[in-house]
Amino acid sequence: MQFNSFKEIFDQYNWASTQASIYDKTHADVEQALLNAGQASLEDFKALISPAAAPFLEQMAQLSHQLTLKRFGKTIQLYAPMYLSNECQNICTYCGFSLTNKIPRKTLSDAEILEEVKVIKSLGFDHILLVTGEANQTVGVDYIDHAIQLIRPYFSSISMEVQPLDQPDYGQLINSGLNTVLVYQETYHKEAYKTHHPKGKKSNFDYRLATPDRLGQAAINKIGLGVLLGLEDWRTDSFFTALHLAYLQKQYWKTKFSISFPRLRPFSGGLAPKVDMSERELVQLICAYRIFNEDVELSLSTRENEKFRDNAFKLGITTMSAGSKTDPGGYASGQEQLEQFEISDERSPKEVSQMIAANGYEPVWKDWDVSYDVR
Repeated sequence: MQFNSFKEIFDQYNWASTQASIYDKTHADVEQALLNAGQASLEDFKALISPAAAPFLEQMAQLSHQLTLKRFGKTIQLYAPMYLSNECQNICTYCGFSLTNKIPRKTLSDAEILEEVKVIKSLGFDHILLVTGEANQTVGVDYIDHAIQLIRPYFSSISMEVQPLDQPDYGQLINSGLNTVLVYQETYHKEAYKTHHPKGKKSNFDYRLATPDRLGQAAINKIGLGVLLGLEDWRTDSFFTALHLAYLQKQYWKTKFSISFPRLRPFSGGLAPKVDMSERELVQLICAYRIFNEDVELSLSTRENEKFRDNAFKLGITTMSAGSKTDPGGYASGQEQLEQFEISDERSPKEVSQMIAANGYEPVWKDWDVSYDVR
């Protein structure tokens, strides 16, 4: 059956019954899923993220490692997030930038952007992720477009994580040099989504859900997906992410895709996770994605501590942030007064790069795909 949007598929699923089907998976289902590596189905993915898969973690890790080496080799791409603004019109229960959180607000000027660029370039990065709060009047399309044009001469690849936009807006930004857009659904539990987003444009679940479709139609080079792990049951949310990924890859086959694994982190006045996800479970999820999909890029941020990142990156990760600052102007000022969430791995980019090299991997400072984009 041909679908015109992911919503048409999503509406066919029920959260509770999907959750039950994951928890009903057996050891035999997991064994079959492992045998199906390379052509695993969504039902196989359910088995791999189920509680029944816990005893198979070592086997999953070895298989995930092998599949990653086959597809990506011993390379880890490094990137830096650059926060342009912490102004936001949304109320989000889990975010330090939420409208109700009483912090000083700041949007970078041209001169401040170039100061950040200077520091980030000195650290070695050639791949940058632009981040803002969702404040359309302050940091709307024109501001973002101008920022991209301002920094384009300095980076080989520009990604962004900002408010969802309309398709023509994405087309405009792509023409200015935008390569990748990260857009996390936060949670696919529609009722809970409304609870966590009571006010602002972000409260529109369906508009956010349709954002990757608009990006695919705009012919973006890469789309990043994910949920905020801890808002709701991570297994069910991850299944819906995999469902979304499977649809998008079939519908927009020229576009590349990535998955991120942000776990809910502390912030000023913050929300405690509804569901605690252990490090062992996070490893299970990373390996499940790799066994399910050999081609998807998997990204691990500085939300995770250095010991975990040092051990987990070899199990399926292809992209890591390093030396991250989550506040506007944080690289140039060295201060962390307006941050979105707390960083756990506080090592410098050089230290992370040295760790990667010490493990026999090559740190890659730019997006290697851009050079081979033949569309």
